[in-house]
Amino acid sequence: MDEYSCFVDWDKMDVSAQSQDTKELTCTDFHELKQLARQGYWAKNHSLRAKVYHKLISNIPCRTVTPDANVYRDIVVKIIGKRSSSSLPLPEFVDDSLIPTYCLNAEGVGAVRKIILCIANQFPDISFCPALPSVIALLLHYSRDEAECFEHVCRILACNDPTKRLIDQTFLAFESSCMTFGDLVNKYCQAAHKLMVAVSEDVLEVYSDWQRWLFGELPMAYVARVFDVFLVEGYKVLYRVALALLKFFHKVRAGQPMESDSIQQDIRAFVRDIAKSVSPERLLEKAFAIRLFSRKEIQLLQMANEKALQQKGITVKQKRQNVHLAVHAENFKSEIVSVKEMRDIWSWIPERFALCQPLLLFTTLEHGCSLSRFYSHSEGHEPTLLLIKTTAKEVCGAYLSTDWSERRRGGNKLSFFGTGECFVFRLQPEVERYEWVIIKHPELASTGSEAENHAQTASSTLSSSSIPSDPSDRLSPFLAARHFNLPSKTASMFMAGSSECIIVGGGDGQALYLDADLNHGRTSHCNTFNNQPLCSESFQISILEVWGFRD
Repeated sequence: MDEYSCFVDWDKMDVSAQSQDTKELTCTDFHELKQLARQGYWAKNHSLRAKVYHKLISNIPCRTVTPDANVYRDIVVKIIGKRSSSSLPLPEFVDDSLIPTYCLNAEGVGAVRKIILCIANQFPDISFCPALPSVIALLLHYSRDEAECFEHVCRILACNDPTKRLIDQTFLAFESSCMTFGDLVNKYCQAAHKLMVAVSEDVLEVYSDWQRWLFGELPMAYVARVFDVFLVEGYKVLYRVALALLKFFHKVRAGQPMESDSIQQDIRAFVRDIAKSVSPERLLEKAFAIRLFSRKEIQLLQMANEKALQQKGITVKQKRQNVHLAVHAENFKSEIVSVKEMRDIWSWIPERFALCQPLLLFTTLEHGCSLSRFYSHSEGHEPTLLLIKTTAKEVCGAYLSTDWSERRRGGNKLSFFGTGECFVFRLQPEVERYEWVIIKHPELASTGSEAENHAQTASSTLSSSSIPSDPSDRLSPFLAARHFNLPSKTASMFMAGSSECIIVGGGDGQALYLDADLNHGRTSHCNTFNNQPLCSESFQISILEVWGFRD
């Protein structure tokens, strides 16, 4: 059909979806280019898409010495020789069983393997890159020859813009991206996450498939549309589309029996057959409707997850620890929750802490009902988990992201601190997790009877709105500013503590207030989303436990 067709098996392609109109792309403005990519301006014209890809990839800032087409022509004969590429083993950083063909002809399928082998020769630092075969197979559709495709892939791999993340090339980067995706699912796809927890023994194992959904299972027409936007907007697009896939999977399969013994296999099958239920346009529409964190915030979350993996010594591919089973039954004993309930809680916490074991720090059964002892046993630990059982057999609690010693900054006054990773939850009579809110009115900090009155009307002083409308260069309070040496003005407040009370802000108008004697508590509840209250509006505490996280 055109000069870019030599590797395409047009009998397998939907030619009717291709337009023969001659289009040109002359815009250079980023925002206009972004809109055109999302709208699929060049999606129906094979030649135009090839030219756009060449233009976008040529503009990627790269290392000074980046292999080009001439290098490929020099080395391919030495590496492959007269042997068939199918007879040569692929490098360990790709999965030989997951080499997509994407409607390529026999020459194109062989070219994928040849290019992978030549890239391995030129990029010895690559240790884990499962997306590479898919990227090569796709770009062969829009390349004049193997050498041009090789050059395009090399430019993507050699990008040296620190603000532009493209393809994971190490196991550390890949694994931290899986953890980051798990964190995003936990926040933006709670219904789907709840299903994953219910049917999977290891939630992170399911989420580790997220790149495979995009670069392995997704049909070629969908991958190309995703790649159109990815080349313009970067890595964040991949998270968006993977989240949208999970949302659609949950919507289509909710209430239906699993088709296999593995939720992983069910999701893979759904993505492979996505054309039966979702069009490429609808998939992207759903992806961009998600009000995701900024690129900077996602980078910071990824950094935190990488740091957690490095501290655990997990930097190369190995047999994955069953993260969901990090709560070992033989070592865990609580008077409030069962092992299963603790594992459910573990599935809600940020992935970098799900690598840890629970450690009991304080219990009223052993340490008594003293707020000062509560503080002395909890301080020095970050994060912590608060569990409460009432005399009415209700069970609720909170995940608290910040060390309780932070309260001292306010002197004797009730001091507010914490990050948006805080949340409150209920386990009995029904399981419910409530998203975070910002404590906007510090006057709630009044002590004594005044505080009691304020706590009972806290629904008017706690906001369940999401990230505040700050300038674009401000970070959301989801991340602790001090963890990343950022200005303190970016921090927000979610927990409060003094010598007389504790207040924890939860989501959807939920707030938890505990008296100094740790015998009584109150909750506030806003019916904005018709959620059930955390527990009784006023309750007596039967047992209270504080848990830390042990490496």
